[in-house]
Amino acid sequence: MINTIKKDLIIEGKTKKIYSTKNPHEIIIHYKDNLTSLHGLKNKLFQDKGILNNEITTIIFKHLHYNGIKNHFIRKENNREQLCYKLNMIPLEFVTRNIVSGSMSKRLGITEGKLISNGIFEIFYKSDKLKDPLINDHHAVFLEIISYEELNFIYSVMKNINNILKKYFINKNIILVDFKIEFGKNKKNEIYLSDEISPDTCRFWDKNTKKKLDKDIFRIESEKNIDIINTYMEILKRLHEN
Repeated sequence: MINTIKKDLIIEGKTKKIYSTKNPHEIIIHYKDNLTSLHGLKNKLFQDKGILNNEITTIIFKHLHYNGIKNHFIRKENNREQLCYKLNMIPLEFVTRNIVSGSMSKRLGITEGKLISNGIFEIFYKSDKLKDPLINDHHAVFLEIISYEELNFIYSVMKNINNILKKYFINKNIILVDFKIEFGKNKKNEIYLSDEISPDTCRFWDKNTKKKLDKDIFRIESEKNIDIINTYMEILKRLHEN
């Protein structure tokens, strides 16, 4: 395989770097080893975490593409980098919840672990300054970020993604508790799934023990002997199993 030559650093985020390429419609995404929480206030390096997230996202995005979900992934370049379509990112984070956990549990005073029978979609406005506030459809349209028609399209895609991934993960003895995804528009103004899908952006529980298999073990201050790498490796191991 001939790797794409990356050019200039476009932007560096908390966990990834984005580089331009000779093709104006393609970028290189480099996965860093940083793990962050509390809007970046908690930030720690875990050696090779970026390698694991790169591989996990590669597997999941390929699976989604196979099942008809358009996404920005083109190919894995090396152990830390992916070649992806360059998109005009929509500054919203879309969360799908299947089981009550995390901020929803705290916000509504509901015990973690309660099954959500109807499925819940949430929108968060991407703003470090505002700490990514929870907003609704009307806020998003008022802010001229997106239209109602585009939101309806994204919700339909989210529903499909959720159905595909719940089935995929349960076959790996993993419960998909919730997950955060992002979208962007290509040169034709088509909406594509983007960013990553990994233990950084999802809550995974073991099907039998309900053990947390994701970033939550880093978020929880009382957690002792945090072992992020082995936890992420366990996810990758299960994804590689038939």
